[in-house]
Amino acid sequence: MIVAIVTLMSGCAGGRSPSGSPSPLQSSSAPQATSVAEDAPLQATSVAEGSPLQEPAQMVSHDGVLRVELVVERRQVDVGGRKLWALTYNGHYMPPTLRIQPGDKLDLTMKNTLDEYTNLHVHGLHVSPSGNADNIFIHIDPGGTFHYAYQFPKTLRPGTYWYHSHAHPMSAPQVAGGMSGVLIVDGLQQYLPADLRHITEHVIALKDFQVQGDAVKTQNLHIGDPTNRTVNGQLNPTIRIQPGETQLWRLANVSANIYYNVHLQGQQFHVIAHDGTPVDRIWTADSLLLAAGARFDVLVQGGPAGHNQLETLAYNTGPAGNQFPQATLATLVSEGPSAHSAALPTSTFAPTADLSDATIAARRTIVFSENTAGSQYYINGKQFDMNRVDIRSKLNTVEEWTVRNDSNEEHSFHVHVDHFQLMSINGSPHQGHGLQDTVSVPAKGQVVIRIRFNSYTGKTVLHCHILNHEDAGMMAVLEIVK
Repeated sequence: MIVAIVTLMSGCAGGRSPSGSPSPLQSSSAPQATSVAEDAPLQATSVAEGSPLQEPAQMVSHDGVLRVELVVERRQVDVGGRKLWALTYNGHYMPPTLRIQPGDKLDLTMKNTLDEYTNLHVHGLHVSPSGNADNIFIHIDPGGTFHYAYQFPKTLRPGTYWYHSHAHPMSAPQVAGGMSGVLIVDGLQQYLPADLRHITEHVIALKDFQVQGDAVKTQNLHIGDPTNRTVNGQLNPTIRIQPGETQLWRLANVSANIYYNVHLQGQQFHVIAHDGTPVDRIWTADSLLLAAGARFDVLVQGGPAGHNQLETLAYNTGPAGNQFPQATLATLVSEGPSAHSAALPTSTFAPTADLSDATIAARRTIVFSENTAGSQYYINGKQFDMNRVDIRSKLNTVEEWTVRNDSNEEHSFHVHVDHFQLMSINGSPHQGHGLQDTVSVPAKGQVVIRIRFNSYTGKTVLHCHILNHEDAGMMAVLEIVK
């Protein structure tokens, strides 16, 4: 039974022409509802390209608890203005945004109606990897139901996270089929000036789909094939802003495999959080690379009246990788009376950890590699085996890892449970502004990270978040012990 209140945030949007596709599709939207009961009928509304951005429905915690039922189902839904078979949570290609506070408990019941097993991972969250919490070794068999119980610490960092299937070796087809959604930990606004704590906020969930017949493609996925890049399941939605107005955008790459190099014409992004960690000082960028699994929380200020494209720039992941073409994601329309242009903080923003002077308990080298055919992927020469422990680390220690990429394509490195500090890329010191849980490792290059193991013990994983690669072996078991 869903007991959380489900609401829709106001927003505006539109759609984009699919990358490499012969003709544009229309876009889908979240249902226009203010509350949802367990057996409420599910309806999909077709939203034409260029229509206002539709925010996903929200399930919001109350009195320290969020109770959710997620039903996993293959069903025909409206995706990009077409009726397509997709893998859904609660009947929607763009499922509800789960919204919690630090210290909350999430009680989540998952019902699996598929003909294969599945499970759930709450990506980036600092939470136990054991028992019925963020345990990716759980199998929810066809027809089965599982009750997850997550108790989050009061120190949980505010920002944008996401949830998705982690069912090996079907994580890529299940996520590509639609099984991914956004999770928000509230609290970022406390670090903003008082006049920016109640600004308009938009979820910008970047999610792509390929089409095969009358269905969203899930089998024999080729990362470089033409795809339809959506924002909240819509193609080129319209986002409205007043000249001078400041908005908070939650950019999240919730796709299975692809990269986004996000750029807003005529604007800069003011980054306030990265991978769910508030930055120590706001920094600006003309474009942001969202490798598979990455997120940024940014402030955007409206420019002079007019239209500007939110786009993903062309990006090449290397000779053995993929060339992602430029594509329009959404259209920002600046119109209406001018708003006061708020001064953004330029000094300190939020407290964050710095492991530069930490005592290092162990140094490790983690090597990503693949076979010539690009069909098998390895970490330290081994393919994933859930019954083998590859790395054993001690609780309350800091380790330094060199993540080396011996292949000719970039890989998106991700580790569960604990965030890390990026120290260097290809030997050049990285002056970051906080912790993160995902980093793109250059082709034939390396990164150095430092990670502190806090609070939780148990078995979890590290892997490439290009899920095709994870499913083909590029994942290792990490055990955190006392």
